[in-house]
Amino acid sequence: MYLLQEKLRGSLDGPILVTGHTGFKGTWLTLLLEKLGINAIGYSLPPIQDSLYERSNRLGAIPELFADIRDLNQVEKFLATHKPSAIIHLAAQPLVLESYRTPLDTFETNVMGTANILSAASNNSSIRAVVAATTDKVYRNDNLGKPFTETDPLSGKDPYSASKVGSEAAIAAWQNISKLTSGPKIAAVRAGNVIGGGDWAENRIMPDLVRGFISKQPIQIRNPNSTRPWQHVLDPLHGYLLTLQCLLEGSSVDSINFGPSEKSLEVREVVNISLTEWSNFPPELVVFEDQLSLAESQILELSSAKAQKDLGWKESWTQEEAVVSTMRWWRQVHQDGLPAEEACKIDISQLYGQI
Repeated sequence: MYLLQEKLRGSLDGPILVTGHTGFKGTWLTLLLEKLGINAIGYSLPPIQDSLYERSNRLGAIPELFADIRDLNQVEKFLATHKPSAIIHLAAQPLVLESYRTPLDTFETNVMGTANILSAASNNSSIRAVVAATTDKVYRNDNLGKPFTETDPLSGKDPYSASKVGSEAAIAAWQNISKLTSGPKIAAVRAGNVIGGGDWAENRIMPDLVRGFISKQPIQIRNPNSTRPWQHVLDPLHGYLLTLQCLLEGSSVDSINFGPSEKSLEVREVVNISLTEWSNFPPELVVFEDQLSLAESQILELSSAKAQKDLGWKESWTQEEAVVSTMRWWRQVHQDGLPAEEACKIDISQLYGQI
């Protein structure tokens, strides 16, 4: 991590713009950059109530603007004012079930929002590299259990994954534009199911479990037999920074996966690990299925061989350790009164110790 820190600081003339900096991953990323001593700026919608951003008192911690990435004029003005050297684009509508309720908004945000960021970056001479986060759910999934590699075909069935395939198409187009015009280097980064302390989103298994543990109310579990490549949020974020450094050094990375090296865990396994770690009361678990949840992929495996070979990346937490760390974060914050920002810094220090 020290070598990455020194390389990044030496490669940047201006700050790193984090879009979606008020979100779960964005908040963790700005805390990580702060620890690395790297200047960051943020562009995002306002934070939602009880978000990690709010719990960590991040308002005003970095130069920021609360605005929509669908507003190209606003994006261009922000870039012109702050002159970032690089962008890590996280802003998105990230929820599968929400995408069924708001499909047009999901497509507008994830496709045209990404196109706006790439267009504005290509027209701003200060920006040398863009790392754009998509998802492991962009791959055409026939539920065969084969770990997806970067060259596998892309296809999305639900509005969320389809919109992310659309953002991948925009990324590919601007990669070509950049090659023809000597514009910024651009890479798509695809992570597995990211977990960690502070995630409070609806219809995600870890936040749903924590809400049930805290309220002592029944917890609804969707698709308990489904598998996902779970990983601690800091692991892919470290990968994003390695990817960014690779781009800044002049290398080309079109797309790259970040996920656990072990076989994906089932949802029921994640639930059982969480129950053991929280262990202060036996909650009622309610397994349910509806048409939307049944439409989700049942088996999902992701290969990170390219990231390991080309970037020297590896995960610092196993899937079980990531689940335990998430539950421990919430117990320390909710039960012991540890400030959320301090709980994040403990995990960031653990990342330093393992890389």
